[in-house]
Amino acid sequence: MIKTQLIAVSVVSKVLAGSSLTAVLLECWQQHATLSGQQKGAIQDFSYGVLRFYGQLSEILAILLSKPPQDKKIYYLLLISLYQLLYSKLPAYTIVNQAVAASRTLTRSIKIQGLVNAVLRNFIRQKEMLLTKAAEKEVGLYSHPQWWIDKLRAQYPHHFHAVLNADNKRPPMTLRVNQSKINIAAYQQLLANSGMESRLIWPEALMLNKPVGVEKLPGFNDGLVSIQDAGAQLAAPLLDVQQGMRVLDACAAPGGKSGHLLELADISLTVLDNNKSRLIQVKQNLERLQKRAACIVCADAAHPDVWWDGKLFDRILADVPCSSSGVVCRHPDIKWLRRESDLQKFSVQQQAILHALWQILARNGKLLYATCSIFPEENKLLIKQFLQQHSDARIEPLSEPKIQDGQLLPDIQHDGFFYTRLHKR
Repeated sequence: MIKTQLIAVSVVSKVLAGSSLTAVLLECWQQHATLSGQQKGAIQDFSYGVLRFYGQLSEILAILLSKPPQDKKIYYLLLISLYQLLYSKLPAYTIVNQAVAASRTLTRSIKIQGLVNAVLRNFIRQKEMLLTKAAEKEVGLYSHPQWWIDKLRAQYPHHFHAVLNADNKRPPMTLRVNQSKINIAAYQQLLANSGMESRLIWPEALMLNKPVGVEKLPGFNDGLVSIQDAGAQLAAPLLDVQQGMRVLDACAAPGGKSGHLLELADISLTVLDNNKSRLIQVKQNLERLQKRAACIVCADAAHPDVWWDGKLFDRILADVPCSSSGVVCRHPDIKWLRRESDLQKFSVQQQAILHALWQILARNGKLLYATCSIFPEENKLLIKQFLQQHSDARIEPLSEPKIQDGQLLPDIQHDGFFYTRLHKR
């Protein structure tokens, strides 16, 4: 356990210095190839947990410490230990002893080792008071940056509590059933036969009561089912593809929506992304589903002149780069890595992509603009500006009742997304 704590200290320190949690963990597995599955699970739990509740944990430490330790690794070790004391089932004395032992690896200072011991024991003694005190500040109560909390309160005054709380939940494991191969009821029975309970969220989407490894899912390697958030599963049906259409999936990696489109209809699909390594994932996903794209292209969606063959598309899915503010429960590092100024940068990039793709959409065609963001600067306000600049564009109403004014807010069943379907008149 001491080894996993120390590796988690390194992971958390790199993320809070500005690196993506996903990338840091991938690098970690490569550096520590001999880690067992149990050790990897513990490192992930510590890392995700600390970042999920960083606001609360850091507020508690601010009360317990007169000043932060000069060695930031000791600070991160305390964060991890507090997370364990609050959210794990290990006995408190075990957690404290392991933290002190880990501190000996990080420093020779007996004073610092004593500090680790004293801080954690003080927390145990004053736990309820400290939790109450930390919650007096909104950053400690919601474990989000203050600017994020303020923005959500202003934009969603009736929903911001629920959104912030949903962000801090562990994400559900949701499956998309490939109904070109098997219907929902039949696959749900396969799950039951394997001892897995599930429930229907909406058509094609099954949520597992308890997450499992993909290797345990019946027919996964045969393409019967894919792992995809229920909110993300709305994209392909909303694009309204029909047999024989020429379709573009822009910014497609890792390919979940591409596979879904090919499950829905026999179309000529062009898959586009500017990340070569992530396009490998798209190819692997399509091979597993036994589906083929007409063309897979590595290029920038904002510059069709470089990659486009001159033939207009009947349908375009523009799932553009964004702040990812709607998928925080899956990527808790986003809360602490994003800056409010990033929203304007994303908006400029999104506008460029949307304007470029509109030029290669056929008349009477449809474009689905999608983000996994909940901030209007990237969504509703951007579309309003686009409509002012393009008289041939109109918004088509969406039939999904949970999507209000284009926005699907995150809850315990799905992530947050924005969808607008534009019709080219």
